[in-house]
Amino acid sequence: MSKKVINAAAAPAAIGPYSHAVDTGLGLIFTSGQIPVDPATGEIVEGGIEAQTEQVFANLRAVLEAAGSSFDKVVKATVFLQDMKDFAVVNGIYAKYLGTDAPARSAVQVAGLPKGSLVEIEVIALK
Repeated sequence: MSKKVINAAAAPAAIGPYSHAVDTGLGLIFTSGQIPVDPATGEIVEGGIEAQTEQVFANLRAVLEAAGSSFDKVVKATVFLQDMKDFAVVNGIYAKYLGTDAPARSAVQVAGLPKGSLVEIEVIALK
């Protein structure tokens, strides 16, 4: 087994000591959680949960593409929400990206997320 670190030029820079994703060499890509940071500004996007969730998926797309994968190859997703009241909105946007042959998923409410974001999503995908 060999591990390959993936850092996507089109995704926001990491805000800590982590990689955007890791390719296991066994056909699986593990992404780090993506928050709604605009890669151009380094700031959380404005516009509430809808805009933030769309930005998270844009960031995930950039990471998956850099790793040689895509949304249709996602097998597991974990959604972290600052407030579970946002679940229905996030779920609707999630379905747009991952609804066809939907992957396994967990969704949890957390006490807080980096930079005060409202949502963070990480995925495991096939290469």
